Amino acid sequence: MPELNLDLHPAQLQIFHSKKRFKVVAAGRRFGKSYLSAWMLLIKAIQSPTKDVFYVAPTFQQAKDIMWAMLKDLGKDLIAQAHENTAVLTLINGRKIYLKGSDRPDTLRGVGLSFLVLDEYASMKPVVWEQILRPTLADVKGECVMIGTPAGKNHFYDIYKDALDDDQWDAFQFNSTDNPFLPAEEIEAARKNMSTMAFRQEFEASFEQGSGGIFKEEWFKVDDEPDEGNFVIAIDPAGFEAIEQERNLKRSRLDETAIAIVKIDRDKWWVKDILHGRWNIKETAKKILSSAMKVESATVGIETGSLRNAILPYLEDEMRTEGKWVSIIELRHGGKKKNDRITWALQGRMEHGQISFNPDRDWKAFTGQLMDFPNRLAHDDLLDALAYIDQVSVADFAHSIELEDDWQPQDSIAGY
Repeated sequence: MPELNLDLHPAQLQIFHSKKRFKVVAAGRRFGKSYLSAWMLLIKAIQSPTKDVFYVAPTFQQAKDIMWAMLKDLGKDLIAQAHENTAVLTLINGRKIYLKGSDRPDTLRGVGLSFLVLDEYASMKPVVWEQILRPTLADVKGECVMIGTPAGKNHFYDIYKDALDDDQWDAFQFNSTDNPFLPAEEIEAARKNMSTMAFRQEFEASFEQGSGGIFKEEWFKVDDEPDEGNFVIAIDPAGFEAIEQERNLKRSRLDETAIAIVKIDRDKWWVKDILHGRWNIKETAKKILSSAMKVESATVGIETGSLRNAILPYLEDEMRTEGKWVSIIELRHGGKKKNDRITWALQGRMEHGQISFNPDRDWKAFTGQLMDFPNRLAHDDLLDALAYIDQVSVADFAHSIELEDDWQPQDSIAGY
């Protein structure tokens, strides 16, 4: 076998040299989880006499984006064939490394494995491990590494906690700072821009429990409009058929469409207004265009899905009628639950005073939702619309530079 230079830092080596069959690793961002996983996949595959190995991420596309190029680079002396379309590497000993997504569970069944990495297990359904992948290790007593950054106290936390008291398992918890190659200024920059809870989770690998009191009343502040900045608009639409039924039945429990109008200056947000109401499609299209016409050069983002598709033809008609055209982008939830999107997009910014609100508007509805969050029985439409602003602001910047057609906005705080 060719000589390999693993070049792992001390914390990574602790995991690599563990003799336990199962390992759970909670580690902060930029710890080097992917690099460690790549080396473990290559070493385990080249040492396996009969069985192949899997690398599983939350989605197949994520698996390819994270691991494919890295494996090909680190394993260039071990790889006999690389099957690009299926993301399968065949090594010089005949063993294969498969890149898989937990979003395609049927592709995970019916195999026997000697080794398995579950990357970002917190973002997978527990059934993927419990009912599908655990049995694949039975034939040859295969090994597994579950690795990722915590996402609250969910099933990843449960299995980490159980591993602490199980002789077959090793449990590790490392901060981002355990990576000696990560510049200290990167950590400090993140600390300044993120909420305390988000920083502890993302960089200190702390299992944080989201609960009431995520937002504090003193974080809400009003201020005059800044001189500098560009306006962007984000829309969280509500169901239009349900709106018509509600009007006939005189009910008022349905979600509202919310239109957030925000001026962005670097890391500062000034919220001019968040319009909200139960409007039909035509009314919503008129509200969107009139909002864009009241501010200069606004980029408009609308949450992806059937409601966006329903709005667009009416919005285009309105633009033709008014002779006013605006840039429209598609907003994606990135696989994150709504509560997580709102928390990561708004909590840190509000805690650090990076969001201020127009003193000439009534914010009672917004602050009511803010203080109730994350009560599942309370509305959060205004919060969700404002949380989507980060995607619009990143995309608005992207329009001013040359980017590839498949470029996707990525927000450092919200994580999508």
